[in-house]
Amino acid sequence: MKEVRFRLFIIALIVLGGLWALYPTYQDYQNTKELKEIVAAAEDSIKKANPKITERELQDNINRIEDNFLVGNESVREARDKRIKLGLDLQGGMYLVLEVNTTKLLEKLAKQPDEVYNKLLAEADAEARQGSENVFSILARKLQENNIRLSRYFGNITQEDSEIISEIEEQESDAVSRAMEIIRNRVDQYGVSEPIIQKQGSRRVVVQLPGVSKEEEAKRLLQGRALLEFKLVKDPEFAFPVVDMINQTLLSKDSTKNIADSLLANLPEDQQIKAIQEKYPFFFYTGIDRRNGIADGLVLERNKEIVENLLKKPEVQKVIPENVEFVFSAKADRKGAEGQSAYTLYLVNKAPELTGGVVVDAQATRDPGTGEPVVSMQMNAEGALEWARITGANVQKRCAVILDGKVYTAPVINEKIPSGSSQISGSDSFEEAKLLQIVLKAGALPAPVDIIEERTVGPSLGEDSIRSGLNASWIGFLLIAIFMIFYYKLSGAVADISLIFNVIF
Repeated sequence: MKEVRFRLFIIALIVLGGLWALYPTYQDYQNTKELKEIVAAAEDSIKKANPKITERELQDNINRIEDNFLVGNESVREARDKRIKLGLDLQGGMYLVLEVNTTKLLEKLAKQPDEVYNKLLAEADAEARQGSENVFSILARKLQENNIRLSRYFGNITQEDSEIISEIEEQESDAVSRAMEIIRNRVDQYGVSEPIIQKQGSRRVVVQLPGVSKEEEAKRLLQGRALLEFKLVKDPEFAFPVVDMINQTLLSKDSTKNIADSLLANLPEDQQIKAIQEKYPFFFYTGIDRRNGIADGLVLERNKEIVENLLKKPEVQKVIPENVEFVFSAKADRKGAEGQSAYTLYLVNKAPELTGGVVVDAQATRDPGTGEPVVSMQMNAEGALEWARITGANVQKRCAVILDGKVYTAPVINEKIPSGSSQISGSDSFEEAKLLQIVLKAGALPAPVDIIEERTVGPSLGEDSIRSGLNASWIGFLLIAIFMIFYYKLSGAVADISLIFNVIF
């Protein structure tokens, strides 16, 4: 009898353990249901209060409400982390084919690349895209055809071409393997269940992400190189002469540059705008106004590509000092004329004061003062020492925090920071800050990855099919259970109980 009681106790304990493990899934289901009701009510309320609100502004408000609900309640976060996660067939997701850009890797590995090297590398890249041969093999062949030893750009002068080819091909292959590992780490930290990450060919990676339906979210997670740089923003005293030189360079021969400013006001509005655009082309598109004493540009979203093309012009490149560069903000988070979205354009030092290699931890949190999502970073001992030196030497100057070539924030250094801590602000939502945290913690990709194929995959089993399947399972089980008890009596009842335990376990 004691042995039976012990067995029953063990069975009860395991059943309770199974139910305890299932509870977060039930809790998350209830939380999701509640969130949908809150969002629906809030959406109606916002639309009634502001009928002219744009879709983007409405979505920003909805994102903040979702953030507050998902992040502000610890039990909600825990339930979401511990729930049973569905696969691609049940909830859909993203299917992507990535290609490691080994051309960029070769740009980085080359020592003192010149015009000849850049030309041959571009040709090798174009040829590799048409066939299956890797970029470096083609480049090596082209260099040899031009009687150029590989030691001119790789390795050292004592090495033979065959030895250099072996080393670079190994690094090329290693870059793809490292990229796969970093992508896997990012996906694991993001919490995607049952992802599929496979190598395809020599430099392609296939990634399937169940439950990730937002294209931009997936791209940020997988493509972000995590190249973090801290660069000083140039003072107006330095920036304005550079901007003046660019503007003078862009003036065309048939422009209205000789029109006096006093005469511009007498022109009709459309002619006045055209005259200003011709006389001050760079000022016109970048919104830089010397009168306010700030050298940051305000570039309307529709003009961003125009400004990028202006800055790429060879004649403009010649007048920009070699030690500085123009960098855009990560988002169009400012307002220009008539409330249009605009980017900020910064002039910063080209050489970083510090890079992200010293960051050992990153954590997405909310700023206690503003409530805005931020990513707090902690540096190692070496980084902390260097950061203290940099901040101490540049008090009252601005330092841009740049991730993958985009400025996330450019705060004023108010005092020396000895702790080795810093923050990245500018995220629209906590989920976006969380993505930044994952990308920084997982490490930097050895080379950029390009998405060559992407598609949103719908669940192969739709919600109606899943619901019908569940109903059929319960009805079928009840009918069979009743038959088993009726026909087999006690043995049938035991079999039914065993089946219930199997489902729970």
